Amino acid sequence: MNKATSTFPAAAQSGFIPKLARNALAHIPGEGGWPLVGNTFKVLADPMGYTSSRAQKYGLVFRNHSFGGWNVNLLGPDANELVMFDRDKIFSSEQGWMPILQYLFPRGLMLMDFDEHRVHRKALSVAFKPEPMAAYAEALNAGIAPRIKQWSGKVFKFYPAVKQLTLDLAATSFLGLPWGPEADKINKAFVDMVAGSVGVVRVPVPGTLMAKGAKGRRFMVELFGREIPKRRGNPANDIFSQLCNAEHDDGTLLTDTEIIDHMNFLMMAAHDTLTSSISSTVLMLGQNPEWQEKLREEMHGLGDAHNNLAYDQLHHMPLTEYVFKEALRLTPPVPSFPRRALKDFQFKGFTIPSGAWINISPMHTHRMAEFWPEPLKFDPLRFTPENSKGRHKYAWVPFGGGAHMCLGLHFAYMQTKIFFFHLLRNHRIVIDPAYRGEWHIFPIPKPKDGLPVRIERISDKLQ
Repeated sequence: MNKATSTFPAAAQSGFIPKLARNALAHIPGEGGWPLVGNTFKVLADPMGYTSSRAQKYGLVFRNHSFGGWNVNLLGPDANELVMFDRDKIFSSEQGWMPILQYLFPRGLMLMDFDEHRVHRKALSVAFKPEPMAAYAEALNAGIAPRIKQWSGKVFKFYPAVKQLTLDLAATSFLGLPWGPEADKINKAFVDMVAGSVGVVRVPVPGTLMAKGAKGRRFMVELFGREIPKRRGNPANDIFSQLCNAEHDDGTLLTDTEIIDHMNFLMMAAHDTLTSSISSTVLMLGQNPEWQEKLREEMHGLGDAHNNLAYDQLHHMPLTEYVFKEALRLTPPVPSFPRRALKDFQFKGFTIPSGAWINISPMHTHRMAEFWPEPLKFDPLRFTPENSKGRHKYAWVPFGGGAHMCLGLHFAYMQTKIFFFHLLRNHRIVIDPAYRGEWHIFPIPKPKDGLPVRIERISDKLQ
C-alpha cells in the first residue's frame, strides 16, 4: 500500500495545469466581489438566487470569483452537454474535483479522466450487475423495514434519521458487515470525512474538521486493509467483496490501494447524495399528499410473502420513479459540477483558455422555464415518456452525464423505491402545512432545521 493512500494523500498530481495569468478571463463578463473572499458568501447564502441574478445580468456565460479563485460558469443544457459529453476531451474532472476531494477521497472515479477513468469504471461495473443488485435489494429490505417500524407514529427530524439509515445500509450492502460497534465506527468515520472535505482549513491541523476527517480516513484505510485478504477469492454479494475480486481487462485484480480509494469514494457518494435526495422527496410528498395516495395505489399487489419489494418488481413503480426524478429536478443532490479546461475552447461566442476552472449548474438548468414550464411547481408527470419527448437530453442531469454518469444511479433508484415502498404502504408523511423549509445547498443540499415530519400509521389494507 502506498504512503499517499495509507496516511494523507499528496495534493498534486502529475500533469496538473498551472494557474492562469491574472487577466486571462478579463474578456468574460462577471465580477470579483470582495478582496480575497470574492463572492463566496453571496454564493453560500443563496446559490440559486445568485446564479439566476448573474445569468440575468450577464447571460449564460459569466466569470465569478469565489472559493479561492476565478471560475467560469456555463449555464444551460448546451453547456451541460459540452462539458459532460466532452467529445474532444477538453475537461478534466480530476482537476475540477481535486481541491474538494483530493485529501480525504483521492482516486475515486470522479478524480480520474479519460482512459484511466474508462478502465476503472469498467472494472467497478461488476458490482452493479443484476445478480449482486438483487442481493443488495434483499439487504436494503432487511435494513429499511424495521427502521420504518421504529419511526411509526413519531414526530422527528427526518434528515439526521435517514442519514443514519443510509450509513447503516452502506455498512451492510456495501461492506457486508454485521450490525454492531464496527458499523457505528464506520458511520462516524464517514461523517467526519465528509465534513472535513468541505472544511475551511485544507490541511489536518489539530482540532479542525480536516484533522477529524484524516483520522476517519485512517480508520477506514486500516479496516479495508485488514478485510481485503479475507475477501479475495470469496466473491460474496456485497460491493466490497465484488471489488476485491474485480479484474482489469488484462485479468489483473484491483490493487489494495485502488480498492480502498474506490470504496471510500463510493460510500461517500452514495450515502450523502441519497440522504439528500430521499429527504427532498419526503418534503415534496409531504407538501403534495395526493401523490402519496397515487404511489400507495401503485404499490398495491407488490411485495413478496414477507412484504419485501423484490429486485424484479422495481420496474412496476414508474410513478415512484417520476416523483423521485421531479424531486431531483427541484433539489439536485449535486448542485454544480466543477471541471478544469485542458485546452482552449469556444462556447456562446467566448474563447475560454486552457487552465480555466469551469462550473456547470444542474441547479440552474433544472429551473429554466424554457425547458420546464412553471419550474417551481411540483409535477412528476413531466417525466412521462409523452411529456419527455423532445426535451433536451441534458436538461435534467442530477446524475451527471457522459463518461462520468453516476455509476450507482440504478442503485439509487432501487434504494429509493424500496424505501418508499416500506414507508408509504402503511404510513402517511405529515408535514405542517405552513412549513416551507430552508436548505443549505452546498456542498450537498440538506434542510437547515433537519426537516421535522410525522410518520402517521394508516390502514393495513396493502399488507
